[in-house]
Amino acid sequence: MKTNSFLSLLANHILANHSLEMESLTIVLPNKRARVFLLEELKQTIQSNSFAPRISSIEDFIQEIASIRTIDSIELLFEFYSVYLSVTNKNEQQSFEQFSIWGKTLLQDFNEIDRYLLSPNHVFSYLKEIEAIKRWNLELQDKTKLIENYLQFWDNMPLYYDTFYKHLLNKGVGYQGLIYREAVENLNHFSNTIGNHHFIFAGFNALNIAEEMIFQHLLSIEKATVLWDAEETFLNDPYHDAGLFARKIKKSWSFYKNNPYQWIFNEFKEAKNIQIMGTPKTIGQAKLAADIIQTIADQQPLEKVAIVLGEENILIPLLNSLPNSVSHLNITMGYSGKNNPVQLLLSKLFKMHHNAFKRSQSSYVFYYKDVLEVLQNPLVEPFVNAKTLVNQINQYNYTFISHVKLVEMFNQSNSFFQLLFEKWSANPVQILDTLATVLIKIKHFLESEDSKDKITNSFVYAIFKIINKLSNYCSEHNYITSIEGLHGLYKQIIDLAEVSFEGEPLQGLQIMGVLESRVLDFETVIITSMNEGVFPAGKSQNSFIPLDVKRELGLPTFKEKDAIYTYHFYHLLQRAKNIYLLYNTESEGIDAGEKSRFITQLEVEKQPNHVLSHQIYNAILPEKAHEPMVVEKSELVMERLREMAGNGFSPSTLTTYIRNPMQFYFQRILRISETEEVEENIAINTLGTIIHAALEVLYKPYINTFLSISNVENMLKIADSEVFKQFKTVYKEGEITKGKNLLAFEVAKRNVYNFLQLEKRLLEQDDAVKVLFLEKNFEAVLQDVRLPFPIKIKGNVDRIELRNGKLRIIDYKTGKVEQNGLAIQNWNGLTDDIKHDKIIQLLCYAFMVQAEFPNTEMEVGIISFKNLKAGFMPFQIKEGREVILNEVDDTVLEDFKTELITLLKKILDEQTPFVEQII
Repeated sequence: MKTNSFLSLLANHILANHSLEMESLTIVLPNKRARVFLLEELKQTIQSNSFAPRISSIEDFIQEIASIRTIDSIELLFEFYSVYLSVTNKNEQQSFEQFSIWGKTLLQDFNEIDRYLLSPNHVFSYLKEIEAIKRWNLELQDKTKLIENYLQFWDNMPLYYDTFYKHLLNKGVGYQGLIYREAVENLNHFSNTIGNHHFIFAGFNALNIAEEMIFQHLLSIEKATVLWDAEETFLNDPYHDAGLFARKIKKSWSFYKNNPYQWIFNEFKEAKNIQIMGTPKTIGQAKLAADIIQTIADQQPLEKVAIVLGEENILIPLLNSLPNSVSHLNITMGYSGKNNPVQLLLSKLFKMHHNAFKRSQSSYVFYYKDVLEVLQNPLVEPFVNAKTLVNQINQYNYTFISHVKLVEMFNQSNSFFQLLFEKWSANPVQILDTLATVLIKIKHFLESEDSKDKITNSFVYAIFKIINKLSNYCSEHNYITSIEGLHGLYKQIIDLAEVSFEGEPLQGLQIMGVLESRVLDFETVIITSMNEGVFPAGKSQNSFIPLDVKRELGLPTFKEKDAIYTYHFYHLLQRAKNIYLLYNTESEGIDAGEKSRFITQLEVEKQPNHVLSHQIYNAILPEKAHEPMVVEKSELVMERLREMAGNGFSPSTLTTYIRNPMQFYFQRILRISETEEVEENIAINTLGTIIHAALEVLYKPYINTFLSISNVENMLKIADSEVFKQFKTVYKEGEITKGKNLLAFEVAKRNVYNFLQLEKRLLEQDDAVKVLFLEKNFEAVLQDVRLPFPIKIKGNVDRIELRNGKLRIIDYKTGKVEQNGLAIQNWNGLTDDIKHDKIIQLLCYAFMVQAEFPNTEMEVGIISFKNLKAGFMPFQIKEGREVILNEVDDTVLEDFKTELITLLKKILDEQTPFVEQII
C-alpha cells in the first residue's frame, strides 16, 4: 500500500494523539479485513515496543455494546420457523420448504426495520393498509381462500416480529438489526462502563440510523473521535453520489455545528492514468486482467496492486489465467457457495438419488445421465474406476440402472464408489452424514495427492461446514422429513452460504470484492465487470416493503445503494495512480450489458490531471473462418492403404472418402471411432439394424426354396415377437416400453409387417421368388493395369433372390429413397458427388456378385421402408426421362469399373493429400 494511504495517516494520528493511552484505545473499522493492514502500518510507524490498541470491526463493536451474539443465516431461518409454528394454527402451517421462500425475505425486512430503528407496528400496519386498499372493492363474500390467506399473512407480520424478537432475546442471540436496536437501547449503560476508554471510528461512509445514534452519542460525551475518509471533490458537489452520505452527516449532525469534520482529502484531482478496456465476456476480462498483471509484475512487486472483482463469477477464470510470476496472492472476498465445484457435485448427488428415490424406493433405479454426471465429475473421476463403468454403461446401452446392477457392474471394493451410490433413506440426518463423509473422503484424496489446489480445499471445507450445520439443525428440529424437502432446503441454504479464503494479506497480489476494499488504498487498481447492472448493481430488491414506503420511512432504496457503490468506486480511485477499468463489450448473454455509468462519468467529468484512454480488445480473428485441414500421405499412410487394399475396400469406405477425405483419414487410416454413448432414443441406423436382423431370421428357414403365400403368412404370425427379440439383442438394456422408443418399436413392427404384406401381394400376382442369400458377405478382386496393385472389394449384401428367373440384388433402406436417386444420365463424375453413394454401393454389390453368377441377367436396387409403395427400385440409366437400361450387364460393369478405378487411384495416389471437405 502507499505511504500516504488512509491507514498510514490513521497510524500516524494514533501515535501523535494517543501514544500514551494505547491500552485504553479502541479503533473501530468498517470491516475485519482492514485490521491486519492497520496493525502493519502501526508496526512500521511505532519505533519502540508498545501495546497495540484494540482494533474491532463495527459489527463486533455493536455486539459488544448489545451483549448479544450474532447467529448465521441458516440457524436464523430455523429459529424463525420454530417461532412461526408456535404462533400459527396447525391446519394453516406451511412446510419448511414453502416457509423458507418468503421467510428469508421477511427476515431481511426485519433487519432493515431494526437497523433504522423504525417502529415495527407502524411499518406493518402501513403495509397491511396498502394491501387492503389494493382490494378495497372486494366484498367479504367475494374473498377466495387464497386472498384470505394472503391478507392474513399481513395481519400476522407484527405477531411474527414480536414473538421472534423476544424468542431471540431470551436465547441471547440475534440478527444484525436486532443487535443494533439493542445496542442503542443499551448505550447509556455501556457509556457508564467504559471509564476513560476512547474510541476512534475510522473510514466510514454510509451509516444506518442505529450507527449514527451510537456515533453521535459517544461524540457527545467526548468518548469518541470520528475520522472520515471524505474527498473534497465529491463533498462539495451537491449532486455527486460519492459524497451523498458525507454531505448528509456533515449537515445534519449537531456535533459538526461546533466541531471540524475530520478528515477531508483532496487527492482525487492528482495525476492518474486511467485505462478503460472493453473485451467480450467474463473470460475475456479474466484473460485481460492476467495480461495486465504480467506486465506490472515485470516492472515492480505486486504488493501495491489490487484486483477488485465487480462480479464474483470471474474469480475462478481469473485464478486459472494468472501468470506464473504471481507467487503470492490473497483472496479477500466472499464467494457464493452456489457457484463452487464442490457444491455442484453435491447437487448432482441430490438430483441422482432424489430421482432414484422417486422412481422406486425398493428397486432404487438410477437414470444413466445422473450416474455419468457423478462419475465424470472431476472430484470423483480420479478416485474411482470411472472409465470402466462409463464404458459398460455406454456399451450395454443402460438408460436406467438399478442399484443392484450398478454395484454388480462395479465389482470392486471401492468404499468411495459405494458411498456415492449407496441407497439413501428418507432420513435427512443420515443423508447429510453421508454427504459429510463424501467431502471428508475428497479432502483426504486431495491431501494424499499432495494437491496444491488450495481453492478446491477451501470449497470442500466451506461446504462441509454448511452440511454439518444442516445436520445439527435437522437433528434438533424435525422439520425436514423427505429427500425432496432436504434438497429444497439445501438449495435455499446454499444461496446464503459464502466461501472464505485464507491467505497472507501482506504479501503479493490482492484479489477482493468491492465491499472488502473499504479503507484500503492501492497504487494500482484493476476493476472488472464495469457494466450497468453489475457495477453498480441493478434496481432489483428482495423485500415486502414497496419502494415508496421505503422512501417515506427513510429506509435505503436503490438510490442509496447506488450511492454506496459510487463511494466505493471513487474511493478505489482516490489515491491510486494507475487504474484499469474492464468491462464486457457484449450486448447479449447472461453477463452482458452496456458499460457502467461510472466510466461515462469519468469521461464526462474528466479531471485536468487525469489521463484517460479507451481501448477495445478482441480475440485475434483469422482471415478465414476455417482453413481446411490437409494431410499429406506419408509412408506409414501408404502402408496402411496397401493393408486396406489387401483386406478389402467396402462400399461405405469408398463413399466415406467421397463424402470427406478427412473423415476417411480419421476413421479408416487412423482407425479413430466415435465415442460410444448411451443411445437413449433409438437412432435411425439402429432401427435399420433391427429390421434387417428381423427379416433375416424370418426368411432364413425358406432360403433356396420358392416362397409360398403360406410361408409369408407364417412369417407374419411371428414377425412382432421377432422384432421384439431383435430390439433386445441390438438395443440391449435400452428402454423400449415408453416414449419415443415405444414409437420406434411400433414403427419397426409396422415396417416388417408392410414388407411381408408386399411380398404376399406379389406372390399372389404369381411372382416366382427364391431367396438365395441373406446378409451375405461377398468379395472380388479388382485387377487393372491402371491400378498399382490388385484391390479387393468387399461388402455385405442384404438379399439376393431369383425373381421370375432374373437375379436380383436388394439393399434395404430404413430411410426414404426415390427412384430418381438411383438413375444416371452418364458416367461422368459418378465418384465425385456423394449424391451417387447408393448407386456406387449397388454397383459394387453387382461387381462382387458377378463372379458367382457369370452370364446371369441381373438387377440391383433398393427397397425403401419409407417408400414401400414404390416396391423394388432398380439402378437405371436414362436418356432424358426415358429409361434405356435398368439391368446390369458386362458393359455397365466395365463402365462402372472405370469410374471405380479413378476413385481408387485418387485414394492410393501418394501425391494426392487428404483434404477436408468443407460443407
